[in-house]
Amino acid sequence: MSSLDLAVIGNCMVAALIDRRARIVWCCFPRFDGDPIFNELLDGGRKADDACGSFAMELVGQVSCRQHYLDNTAVLVSVLEDRDGNALEIVDFAPRFTHFGRIHRPPSLIRRVQPLRGRPHLVVRVQPTFECGARKPEITRGANHIRYVGPSQTVRLTTDAPVSYILEQRQFVIDRPMSFFLGADEPLRSNADSTAREFLDSTVDHWRDWVRALSIPFEWQEAVIRAAITLKLCNFEETGAIVAALTTSIPEAPGTERNWDYRYCWLRDAYFVINALNRLGQTSTMEAFATYMTNIAGDLGQLPGRLDMPPLFGITREVELEERLAPALTGYRGMGPVRIGNAAYTQIQNDAYGALVLAAVHAFFDRRLIRRGESDLFAGLERLAARAVAVFDVPDAGPWELRTKASVHTFSSVMCWAAADRLALIANGLGRPERAKIWRTEADRMHAVIADRAFNPTRNSFVSTFGGEDLDATLLLLADLGFVKPDDPRFVSTVEAVGAALRRGKLFVRYDTADDFGHMQTGFLICGFWYVDALWAIGRPEEARELFEQLLGYRNSFGLLSEDADLATGELWGNFPQTYSMVGLINSAVRLSRSWEDAL
Repeated sequence: MSSLDLAVIGNCMVAALIDRRARIVWCCFPRFDGDPIFNELLDGGRKADDACGSFAMELVGQVSCRQHYLDNTAVLVSVLEDRDGNALEIVDFAPRFTHFGRIHRPPSLIRRVQPLRGRPHLVVRVQPTFECGARKPEITRGANHIRYVGPSQTVRLTTDAPVSYILEQRQFVIDRPMSFFLGADEPLRSNADSTAREFLDSTVDHWRDWVRALSIPFEWQEAVIRAAITLKLCNFEETGAIVAALTTSIPEAPGTERNWDYRYCWLRDAYFVINALNRLGQTSTMEAFATYMTNIAGDLGQLPGRLDMPPLFGITREVELEERLAPALTGYRGMGPVRIGNAAYTQIQNDAYGALVLAAVHAFFDRRLIRRGESDLFAGLERLAARAVAVFDVPDAGPWELRTKASVHTFSSVMCWAAADRLALIANGLGRPERAKIWRTEADRMHAVIADRAFNPTRNSFVSTFGGEDLDATLLLLADLGFVKPDDPRFVSTVEAVGAALRRGKLFVRYDTADDFGHMQTGFLICGFWYVDALWAIGRPEEARELFEQLLGYRNSFGLLSEDADLATGELWGNFPQTYSMVGLINSAVRLSRSWEDAL
């Protein structure tokens, strides 16, 4: 049975998920949002005699598979042993290193196999599909390569292993190192094994240099480093975009149709991601992501017939992300449907304006950045903030993207307020006091309305919607966003109310009301980290540390998190690896950790 005990490898162009049997069970090509050529993860109901959609290396008579990442890298090592004690090692990675003064990150995966003990026998099964599992490839071969030809693209496997054995899926002995290059339909013009070893050494050095440059807390270093590497692997470096996850249609809970395509960039994620990157000292990735976001801000006036900002974009800023089903794939553990695209792009989510402004703030104040904020960017942000002022008290789909309900959501309103609030700060920084006064006046007016209509005196708490009674986890962010002071009695009582209403053991649900699909069945992991941060903010650090340690226990064996966890068993559900969850881990760890000065 499929599980989310998966490792991820990648190079900021492509990524792959590898299971506990060292099989590649998910990989989109030639980029994150491309056709999932390896898709067994989402084909749990397929008959065994029609198996495809994976890249498997099966040791004959295998009894164990031990796996680990090389320290401080995105390189995975799998050691397979058979019943007779024969053993081999598989090293999986996507090449990434500096070459001729620029990052070399081709859409390519490399698997290097070598014997460790005895005479292990291996069966290699390379079974890509095309058009979301609907088409098997035509296959051609050469002396050292196999071409898998699809309707719109061809992938090539180049290897120094016996090509005929791979085509026939026949076992053969591993008596020397063998390398497998899977990527674009281009010849490898060098020796396979020496190139694989060279690329491996360069990739390991690259990742270790990258980690060495991180600013990390004294405590929980291993967890933070793995989260940081995973966050980077979700970065489509060519444009700066950071996707919400690398998968589509992993259900948020067993048997639910809450399964969406997360291979896109949500604007509301920007605030949290930017903060995490800043705390890690990852200024280049932060700057590229902020540039991607500010380019979106410039797109607003170029969207014909659309006044409102879409809440999500493709990794090259595509707007139209039409949602369709992939009927050839049966779904994770057979729990379909499998969706490609996301209809949420048509929704009105008014928090998007504040998210874009918050993402751009660093460009005006962080002197480490090369691309600094100027008057043109400020003018674009003013257009966004003007729209935020106009819609801050207008119903929308809200942060949880309700598909059939609209309300004036407190979080959306506060993010609109944040747009005006930060514009006032930016204007002052630019020496524009007249503009600063205008935006401060608007922010103060909005603040007064929100504070009046979003606080419920009966519950002694801020609530999810204007004039409502229900709670949701985004209320834990009010102090972090600067809307209230952490010691404001209204915020303290809100944190306590949210804890009482939404906590389920160690986990938290997003809200406790029925939506289009019923009530929540799993805990949303980022909400737990938000609660940790809120406890820390209101002066309860010991409780925060205890809960944080408990949340770390939900990571899989590779240190990664998905979106959700089962309230009873802790099993991971939802798209994977989830950027939100990894960012929550990073931000909480930085807040809670003892300083290096105090620790040493």
